Amino acid sequence: MNRTRLVLTGVAVAAVIAMSGCDPQPKSESTATSPSPAASSAAPTSAAATPAANDAATVKACADIKKDIKDNAAKVTKAEKIGPPAGHFAVSAQWAAGSVAILAHALGANEAVTAASEKIQNEMMGLSDAYNKSADAKPSKEALEAAIKELDTACSAA
Repeated sequence: MNRTRLVLTGVAVAAVIAMSGCDPQPKSESTATSPSPAASSAAPTSAAATPAANDAATVKACADIKKDIKDNAAKVTKAEKIGPPAGHFAVSAQWAAGSVAILAHALGANEAVTAASEKIQNEMMGLSDAYNKSADAKPSKEALEAAIKELDTACSAA
């Protein structure tokens, strides 16, 4: 099981690296480094154009993430049709791949969208783990749906 998780994580990391070169994101002082209290407090003192750039990046991130969620749901449905016992690996891998796409597209978005995206990613990885553990897994998607609603709220405020 650990080997499978290691392989899935490796595939997910490779996907993030590959996707990061495909769609360059606008860079600003607040997105060039990892989020920290210092970076967050520096954002309001930056140039007036930076919030507009962040808003555009956030709007794009929201559109891309919503598309990722829809695409992933279709791919998970297709993978579920394979059925147990082998199908659970395909479903697990798809949840992991979908979570990576979410994180990749959240780069450059505002804090609320990024936080909501991380919750979605965590829920997707939880689903991936559940399917990886059992061929007959039927985990609840309620927490994922709640995280998606939180993303919708964050995106509507952007």
